[in-house]
Amino acid sequence: MSVAELKTLERDYAMPTYVRNPVQFVRGSGARLWDADGNEYLDFLAGISVLNVGHCHPRVVEAVREQVGRLSHVSNLYYTEPAMKLSAALSESSLGGKVFLCNSGAEANEAAIKLARRARPGGNIVVLEGAFHGRTYGALSATPQETKQAPFAPLVPGFVVVPKDPGALFDAVEPGTAAVLLEPIQGETGIHVLSDELLVAAREACDRTGAALIFDEIQTGMGRTGTLWAYEQTEVVPDAITSAKALGGGLPIGALITGQRLADALHPGDHGSTFAGGPVVASAALVALELCSDQELLARVRVAGARLAAGLASLPYVAAVRGRGLMLAIDIDQDPGHRLDAAELARRALLEQRLVVNATGPATIRLEPPLIVSDDELDEAVARLVALAP
Repeated sequence: MSVAELKTLERDYAMPTYVRNPVQFVRGSGARLWDADGNEYLDFLAGISVLNVGHCHPRVVEAVREQVGRLSHVSNLYYTEPAMKLSAALSESSLGGKVFLCNSGAEANEAAIKLARRARPGGNIVVLEGAFHGRTYGALSATPQETKQAPFAPLVPGFVVVPKDPGALFDAVEPGTAAVLLEPIQGETGIHVLSDELLVAAREACDRTGAALIFDEIQTGMGRTGTLWAYEQTEVVPDAITSAKALGGGLPIGALITGQRLADALHPGDHGSTFAGGPVVASAALVALELCSDQELLARVRVAGARLAAGLASLPYVAAVRGRGLMLAIDIDQDPGHRLDAAELARRALLEQRLVVNATGPATIRLEPPLIVSDDELDEAVARLVALAP
């Protein structure tokens, strides 16, 4: 079908919750995409940090094909080997506690909120300005953005919003606080790396009061920053982390992973999901987790991130580059002579240069290519962005 025909179907049958670009992608491989007309694109968004292992990685494809032909679903009333193996692999790769599998990042954060409240009934959850934790009600209540929250008030009570200031965060955590929930790098609001001082203050406050420190690693995890989990590059070990996005190698899955202290906080019947940890997605996730745990790949991410950051900094319209590994953002110089809007720049990059990026604000472009991206592809992306200079 043509894009025009798809637009008609969308107009008549799909709820208008997305602003889509006028491109229909039909095939992907590695860091490349192809549209319905056969045009090739360089993908520097990776499905919003989902395709860390690249599009259609052959090992992921093989695992999915083999599993879906043998058993696709039975529910969590029974055992399946992929789900139990994935739980073990996630625990052993991180905090060493226990794992709740679910279907998305928002669901993982919902599970984390319930975990914290089960461990500390009635306690508040402290969250940071600029955070994004999802769009379901609990996750949305933890996302202090007026434009996202206001249309759906009243929200879930018990969330305390603090600025990204170590002292303010420390003071906000009280003896009855259930948890501090934060992203080590805030992704959806423009790739803002939280300072080590802020993370240490959060850890010390939680240790002082018994609150749980929960890291939302939905976008930062699975090797995106150059270690399997972003917390590994900090001075802090959280009590729990949430994962999703790249965990499924392109399929929808999420996970809440605890350390030992919170491993048994949730009891039978406290939480559940019909599809969570199904054998097909769990099989894909086992492969994706293995691939993203490879130390050579992780070292390569750190080198590639530095190369890309240097290239982005050389762009004539870029005022700042920030991020870690292959989780980067550029701020566009607001000099009136440049006259560049981030959304328009991202649209032109897609339609004129066939480069996939996205805008996270009026002056910010986010770049998150697959971790398997080559040096030539990094340089090619920078060259395509150069071509957009005014």
